[in-house]
Amino acid sequence: MDAPQSGCNLTDLIGAIPYRMALAGGWIDQPFVSQLNPEPPGSMVVVALEPVCMFMERCGMGTSTRRVAMRSWGGRLPDRDPAQLVRELYDAENHGLAEPSGSQDMAGIIYPGINRLDYDYACEGGYFPVHVESNNVPDVIHWLEDVIHMVPIAPRPAGYGPLGEKHLDREWIRRLSQSGKDCFTAILNKDVRSLGASLNECMQCWETILPNTVRHATISIDLMAILRYYQSRYAGAMYSGCGGGYLYVVSDEPVPGSIRVKIRIKE
Repeated sequence: MDAPQSGCNLTDLIGAIPYRMALAGGWIDQPFVSQLNPEPPGSMVVVALEPVCMFMERCGMGTSTRRVAMRSWGGRLPDRDPAQLVRELYDAENHGLAEPSGSQDMAGIIYPGINRLDYDYACEGGYFPVHVESNNVPDVIHWLEDVIHMVPIAPRPAGYGPLGEKHLDREWIRRLSQSGKDCFTAILNKDVRSLGASLNECMQCWETILPNTVRHATISIDLMAILRYYQSRYAGAMYSGCGGGYLYVVSDEPVPGSIRVKIRIKE
């Protein structure tokens, strides 16, 4: 075997564009959800991740949006206004699509640190955050890195779609949007129990509002049984995306078989 080349960085192979981690509140960035929120704005939490490993495709890590960013910007984020970059990347990815992705994918990659995205359907039809609350405090960042454990489960299968069954109840949408607010507050307070509770609440909202996020004819594993196993043993857990992916487990103790993340901090 050839000896590894000295001076070769992983980013030389996979690019320096961040990945993104989406925590509680996901789906509130979609207008068909936010328009029914009785207490706007609704919130969700996204976290920018350094590309220190190659995350699996189709696992809710923003990989498709990241590929578009790589093509558009030559492998590195431009040094420009992040809100403008979110719109630019959104247009590049969703041009001509009947079912556009939500802008949380773009915001999670572009905004450094831990971010609460607030969505209000009354503002631009809910397509972009009406406000972004960011935290780049090193102590908070390192705490979240210590308590989030990623357990690989399985990518979304071919032919999978999350929107075949919808139960868009306004009270459950309110609860979904509140889970994002609670998640961000728990992180700022470095509260493991509250953080876990917000993730558990988000998963309950997903299961109720969009059942195919966790159950679908193409999914061959019991996502809910796996989820409940970890929720019963740790402070909380949720999937990285609909249809599986990674399981985010909240714990201040080691979680067997998990990997850790490195959060991108604002320079």
